[in-house]
Amino acid sequence: MAPDRRIVRLLLLTKLLLALELILQGAGAAEISLHRNESVTVRIKPEVLHLKTCALRTGGKPFFTEQKIHPGQSFNFVFDCPTPEKYWVLVIEKNIDCMSGPCPFGDLLLHPSGLPHLNRTFVWEVKADRLVGLELKFSTWLRQIMPGETCADHILYNIGSRLNTNRVNIGNFCRNGSVSRVKVQGGLSLTLQLPWDSKVNSSGFKLESRSSIQRLCIIEATFQNESSATLMSANYPLGMPEDELMTWQFVIPGNLRADIFIRNYSKPKCERKFERLDYSLPPSYSNNKLEGVSLDAEQPSNIPGSFNLSLQGCDQDDRNPGALSLLFDVVVQYPKNEGNVTLIIDLKKESRMNLTIYSKPESHLTHERRCLICVNSNKDCKHNVTLEPRFSYKVTFLCLNLENIRIIAEHSIACWNFRSCPKFSPLVVPSSLTRLPILLERYTWKIQAPEDVSIEIKSPNLKLKQHIPDQNQMCTGSYSYAVNSTTPGKAVSVGLFCPGGAIEKIQMKGNLTVTLKTYGKRWFNESQKQDLQLLFIPIMPEECIFSLTPDSKTKVYLQTPNWLEGMPPFMSVYWNISVPAKQVAQLAFLSERMGVTCERGRAYINIKEQNPNAEETVCRDDQILPKTLDMRHHFWINITNCKPSAKQLLSMQLMVTFIQKKTDLAIIIGAVVGGIAVLMAIVLVIFCTKRKNRKKETPTPMVGVYNTNVNTQLPGRQGLFQKNRKANESHIYAVIDEDTVYGHLLNSSTIPETAETGVYRPFSGPMSTTPPSPPPFRKASKVPDTEESSFTLVTDPDNYTIGHHPPGELQSNGDVNGSHQEKVNSKPLLENREQEDSVE
Repeated sequence: MAPDRRIVRLLLLTKLLLALELILQGAGAAEISLHRNESVTVRIKPEVLHLKTCALRTGGKPFFTEQKIHPGQSFNFVFDCPTPEKYWVLVIEKNIDCMSGPCPFGDLLLHPSGLPHLNRTFVWEVKADRLVGLELKFSTWLRQIMPGETCADHILYNIGSRLNTNRVNIGNFCRNGSVSRVKVQGGLSLTLQLPWDSKVNSSGFKLESRSSIQRLCIIEATFQNESSATLMSANYPLGMPEDELMTWQFVIPGNLRADIFIRNYSKPKCERKFERLDYSLPPSYSNNKLEGVSLDAEQPSNIPGSFNLSLQGCDQDDRNPGALSLLFDVVVQYPKNEGNVTLIIDLKKESRMNLTIYSKPESHLTHERRCLICVNSNKDCKHNVTLEPRFSYKVTFLCLNLENIRIIAEHSIACWNFRSCPKFSPLVVPSSLTRLPILLERYTWKIQAPEDVSIEIKSPNLKLKQHIPDQNQMCTGSYSYAVNSTTPGKAVSVGLFCPGGAIEKIQMKGNLTVTLKTYGKRWFNESQKQDLQLLFIPIMPEECIFSLTPDSKTKVYLQTPNWLEGMPPFMSVYWNISVPAKQVAQLAFLSERMGVTCERGRAYINIKEQNPNAEETVCRDDQILPKTLDMRHHFWINITNCKPSAKQLLSMQLMVTFIQKKTDLAIIIGAVVGGIAVLMAIVLVIFCTKRKNRKKETPTPMVGVYNTNVNTQLPGRQGLFQKNRKANESHIYAVIDEDTVYGHLLNSSTIPETAETGVYRPFSGPMSTTPPSPPPFRKASKVPDTEESSFTLVTDPDNYTIGHHPPGELQSNGDVNGSHQEKVNSKPLLENREQEDSVE
């Protein structure tokens, strides 16, 4: 008996411990009972496939797999963990058969009740004849969401239709929206997902029967005030079933206006018929039947009151069917002071200009508050209208103000024959647009020229400045010009320019587009200051030439075309820079090298002054660039690209500054020396005249006669001259070199190495305006390292007469105070001089 009692006590203790564990875990026992006559099935499923924790216990056995409860069964179970909602879900499926008997129309109940607190999914499958229409009416209107999105309260509705044996997804919905009803043809599939802690105890919709709707589905959206909704086609984004029709019904009060905005769409590959949109609009609309509207066309706007929108599919190609899908927004708002502003836009004189007027949204987040634009009518209005040339239009803007209205214009100018081309055309926005109280966003001139004609863009008065932000040379005015070469196969962004610089003209080969872009309301005041001009000129060999006439007080930055992508292979660009009078231009490169590695050919920089005898500076892609070059005359700069290696770009920036041309110190010294020489000559003439007169009166001894009795040798240096003074006649000066006489007055530390002495002769011959020709392209070859930093400075040797004496000449002619250890030249001074003269 004692062992049996121990066993019984042990069993009781085990049960008590298990019960205590279950109580501590908070997982009480649950029971699900289903009536036999109910077509309801309950499944208790694990949240993950391979569940290893939180077992479901029934009959004392743990389970980690799905448990299914059929009609007429009762199921008792517990969970052995405190949070079973993390691991298990409930799926309640109810089948409603409307084919064999009457449908249970009315509210769809959340049955059975008393379910455990798990995440629940209720599924209703309604079978009906394919000619019967079924309607779901929602007590709380729904909001359609994109596939994969979730609702804030985690309560999600999904509505589908049974097309034959396939399920078609009508869409996912959250609560609190504008979708009030959904109608389907034939069978219906509906799911409602509730979180485990939801207090919702009713489904929120009713099932009703309707006559055949003769289409896949109808979605009804009701608007009572200003609001918007996003809607999409069935099975979005995979595509609607083939050759199906679905409709949206919009219920809107008559005092509100509706706009349709298509956000995304895809088209099928149709064998027969075409996909299309059909509108059934209110009678007050100018055209209340719009059929066959394309998905990529502009949709109706400013629709007063209720209307319908239908999407029709087609018979698709079996081999490549494609997909028909549509995503769009409907925006409902009150009319914005209709007919408030009416303008006359006269384009009768504009034969080649197309004009677009559009309304910008006030916020990038929604489509609301966009102004409607009506042309010659207050009924048919759009957010975007295009006006053709040669007509006059009455345009009405249905908004409070015109601040969000913009104008975009394009003007075509074509030259097919140089003889018949207009030689001059102003690139100026016409007054028919500048007088409007609407901001011009951009105006584009599309210029076409034949192969034997070049294009010149000129700004003679304002001149142009290149926009270079990283050098703090920016366009900060009310407008700018974007110049682009649009020749097929040679598209290049020439640059962004604005008034107030040094560029007087730009000359290009091929076609061009010049786009004027405005920045704010300052354009209204500055629109009359345009002076851009277009000229067609005979063909030039150069691809691109910038001509500059800078102001000496400014610093000019320049950069090569196609700055971000780099110059195209083998492109060559020129700058023709004028130097103001009495100024010296200092040219500087803002990089040490050209920064490009060539795959074929060589990249070069050529710099040459516009002077007949000027030397040319040539720098190659593998050489170090000069830091600064001083240019005293107008000069050319040429940059020619090679074919760069992969991922190599040729983009360079230049800087031009000006300094005052200084008077040459040598000229000043020469003038002083010349003045002294003239004074000495005058004194000498006067002295000789007086001496002559005195000689006639009283003969006197000649004080200039050489006395042979005087020793002319320095003491202690008898070997300095081999001949005596009487024999070598070194005391007789055949020529007096004034530079030698007055050389001690010059301070060599203050004279530059290239000091030019003599008389200045200004250049009066013709100036060379021909740009330097870049070296011909050839295959790359190895270059010795000695050429690394070689370049030739540009100078002007013909403007000055230069006289220099070698630094050692004066020392060799009179340095008798040198070191005794050095060998002293013992030749007479005159012999040295004669040898030097013979050498010269």
